[in-house]
Parts: sequence; structure tokens; C-alpha cells
Amino acid sequence: MRVRAAHGVRRWPAGSLPRWAVPDGGRPGAGRALGTWLVVAALAATLVALIVPVALFPGRAAGGARPVAAGAPVWDDDGAGVRDTPYGELTALDRDFVRKVRLAGLWEQPAGRLAQERGTTENVRTAGEHLVGGHTELDRRSVEAAQVLDVPLPDRPTAQQQGWLDRIGAAQGSAFDRTFAELVRAAHGKVFGLVALVRDRTGNAVVRDLATRANTVVLDHISVLEDTGRSGVPHTGAPGGAPARHNDEEMK
Repeated sequence: MRVRAAHGVRRWPAGSLPRWAVPDGGRPGAGRALGTWLVVAALAATLVALIVPVALFPGRAAGGARPVAAGAPVWDDDGAGVRDTPYGELTALDRDFVRKVRLAGLWEQPAGRLAQERGTTENVRTAGEHLVGGHTELDRRSVEAAQVLDVPLPDRPTAQQQGWLDRIGAAQGSAFDRTFAELVRAAHGKVFGLVALVRDRTGNAVVRDLATRANTVVLDHISVLEDTGRSGVPHTGAPGGAPARHNDEEMK
């Protein structure tokens, strides 16, 4: 006979437990053991769910590209660790940033000069002017920072950057405008995230100054490249007008 407990909770008399609660052998106590194993299995599954993303997307301790978090800017760890300097600690992220500022100038200055010479619209030529002026300044600043902090710098663009420059140089007419604006704008979009990361995390005064200035210059370049109407992203300037020119003092 089944007895219904208060509040609608069903209780089963001894010897009449439902079949699902009695494992092989008819021992109710074994049902509790089964429940314990089910709890353990659930906890194990939760632990696996937490561990797997870390195992699939680890940051490299040394060498190679290292993302700080999923979707974060990628930077290269030189494996030299953290160094003390008179201007504050210098990390692998700091050193990589100084190098990347230099690398940007090594291909974007020539790209800017091509745009000044071969751009078919005033906006494209203006973007080229901004690139040359901005990266001339940032290149000088990166060299000065590298000398103070003893950071080796590259003297030529990467193979990928040279490939972009070759594609720009091979294009003609309106195809030149589009190739120039799309490639250079995409590169600036990637480096913009790295600039912000370094500015937020660095404890080195020299690197912070470089990142602060780079933030202003890169944002200016993004704006004038978008204003060409050829970069693949929405135009940002005043309707029908060319982007505002910056005088020499504003770019210093």
C-alpha cells in the first residue's frame, strides 16, 4: 500500500521502492551510491567545460603570437621577460609595441607617398599626406624609445607588409585608391587595439608616451582613410567635404 505524505510528497514503504530506485540486486542503499556517482559525473563535466577553452586558446609563455584574451590584440613575446629600467618595468608587450610602431612606418610611409603621387581624388592624396607626416613622427619617436630602452628594431617591413605595399604599387587608377585605402585602413584597425592595450597596461613612462601619441596619430589615420570612401567602411567626414587638414604643429 502506498502512503501519500503531506504536501503531496510521495513516500514509498520499505520493500516497495520503484524499480528505477533499486539497482541490480535489489539493495536500496546502492541507489544512493548511484546518485553519488551521478553528482560526481556532473561535477567532472563542469570542470571539463571550464578547462577546455583554456587548453584550446592558451597564451604562449615565450615566442610566437600571444593573445591576452579571446579576441584581444595579438602581440609577440620575445621571451626576455620583464626588465627594470629607470623609466619603469619593461615587459615583452612593451618591447613588441615599440617594434610594431617602427614596422608600421616602414611600409605605411611608402604607401602614403604613393597615395600622394597617384591618388585619383583629393581625399586619397590627403590620406597619403597624413600617413607620411604621422609615421615620420612615430618612426622618430620609436627609434628614440628603442635607444633609451635598448630594444632592437627592424630595418625593413615584414614579408606580409611588403606584400601589401607591392599590391598597392601594382594597382592603377580607381583600383589604386581602393587597394590603398582598404589595406592601410585594415592594418590601422588592428594596431589601434594594440595601442589601447599598451596604453592601459604599460608601467614604463617612455612606452606610455609613445602609446599616447600613437593613439592620436592612428585615430587620425583611420579617419582620413575612411573619408576616402574607398576603405570599405562608412565615410566619417562632413557630407560632400574633404577631411580637415591638420597643420604641422598639430601633428607634432
